[in-house]
Amino acid sequence: MTTVVIPFAGVEGKTRLHASNRVRRELSLAMLGDVLSAARIVGTAQVVTADAEGAALASEVGATVLDDPGSGQSAAVQAALRGLDPGAILIVNADLPCVVPDDLRALLAATPAGGVALVEARDGTTNALSISAPESFAPLYGPGSAARFRAHAESLGLQPVSVAVPNLADDVDTLEDLQRLQLRVGPRSQACLSSMMAAARG
Repeated sequence: MTTVVIPFAGVEGKTRLHASNRVRRELSLAMLGDVLSAARIVGTAQVVTADAEGAALASEVGATVLDDPGSGQSAAVQAALRGLDPGAILIVNADLPCVVPDDLRALLAATPAGGVALVEARDGTTNALSISAPESFAPLYGPGSAARFRAHAESLGLQPVSVAVPNLADDVDTLEDLQRLQLRVGPRSQACLSSMMAAARG
């Protein structure tokens, strides 16, 4: 069984979204919901968060909720991995509203036996990782993390593979990102965007 780990920082993770706290919160939750919809079809989902509304949404759709230790994305992922046995593990960011189950299956299928596969964002950060054991992960998130994850895998004697999956590569950091992707985002994000546009028309 595949385990999908989703770290969710809540509204605090979307500081580049130049919008009100209410809009940032609604959009963050909508994107999390779309990611969870894909994850729950592929395997069991674990959401690591300190956000009460994010935890409630995760519980509502049948995902496991784990407490975020509060030291950033890497620490959140490590908190989830501590309780996992070796096997198919996907680590997927919560701001990928275009993702569908086949995208996650494609990442799994591209993962070398015992190796590491990743999907790189346009800015060189890492949007999704596929690992075969918790020990393959290292706390390397941040600018340029994709290159560091590849180098770390090689240092462990594992084969790293970069995978081109557009729906996993396209994250939402700004309102411009959301507008660019508006025809591809999932239903929760689509509804949130429609509500935002209606409010703007006033």
